[in-house]
Amino acid sequence: MKFLDLFSGIGGFRLGLERSGHMPVGYVEIDKFARQSYQAMYDTTGEWTAEDINKVTDEEWRKFNGTVELIAGGFPCQSFSIAGKREGFLNQTKGTLFFEVARAVKQIKPRFVFLENVKGLLNHDKGNTFRTILNTFDELGYDVEWRIYNSKDFGVPQNRERVYIIGHLRGDSGREVFPFFGEDGEVNPANVKQIGNLSDSNSFGGNPQTGRVYSNDGLSPTLNTMQGGGREPKVMVKEATQKGYDIATVGDSINISQPNSKTRRGRVGHGIANTLVTGSEQATLTNEYRIRKLTPRECWRLQAFPDELFDKAQQAGLSDSQLYKQAGNSVTVNVIEYIGNLLKERE
Repeated sequence: MKFLDLFSGIGGFRLGLERSGHMPVGYVEIDKFARQSYQAMYDTTGEWTAEDINKVTDEEWRKFNGTVELIAGGFPCQSFSIAGKREGFLNQTKGTLFFEVARAVKQIKPRFVFLENVKGLLNHDKGNTFRTILNTFDELGYDVEWRIYNSKDFGVPQNRERVYIIGHLRGDSGREVFPFFGEDGEVNPANVKQIGNLSDSNSFGGNPQTGRVYSNDGLSPTLNTMQGGGREPKVMVKEATQKGYDIATVGDSINISQPNSKTRRGRVGHGIANTLVTGSEQATLTNEYRIRKLTPRECWRLQAFPDELFDKAQQAGLSDSQLYKQAGNSVTVNVIEYIGNLLKERE
């Protein structure tokens, strides 16, 4: 399917959907540094593009009617104001960036809409925000499916829960896209590209003999040739728990933001990174018994971007602070690719 990449960032949707056989025809992104990376990473020759989605006219959207079958994007979650009378999607969502997605969908009428957001979207404003989204899609003629999935189940050592939303044009033949489970009710590992875990020296600078992620439970590194249990390097990390600390060992991630906070919990990720954000808050414990920050390259790997694309962005002159931000704002490519394959089956 031909698709538009809205709120494109560094192209997590684009890369995953291209890998699953779909074709980009255009993209929208307002951040100049994200655009700089995107244009360095991908061949966008001949593609339509816009910077500010608010300035794309209805007439311009209508040019894609009959051509674009899929609109995709991780739209920013702004507060929805639904006070007063419920007068349809224009009044309920006006002023939010979701309104701009809805406006594009109304003019283009693609077969599918594929969106991603933080899982808190589901209960934001006591569920009213998500209810507004569902009502909006309903008025536009779309049935909606949604699921929460964690990146750690898709071959990357990052604990990142997000809600994935599929809207399909009412009356379009075929089965639902979700759920995409194996026979045991879990994500089918045969369809997941393996990346490794934080201890993989090829990926994150740790010990090459530690365990990979083979299942949902295999998230902590295995012991190696330290000649007996309990001899690997460890550090105590202060946390606001009853115990007051947690133990980090080689390959674990450590959240180093606000080190003097007395209220922070869950600083240690055992063999897995905590959810990436837009700065350099994550570190790991090395074999040399040192705590070091994850590099921008490692953060991009945690979102399943190949080094060759990171190199193109870095060589385009992006600063480390921008590269950290872009990784934190991105979607996990493997999850998008997996869902893209399911959409491919619906063609």
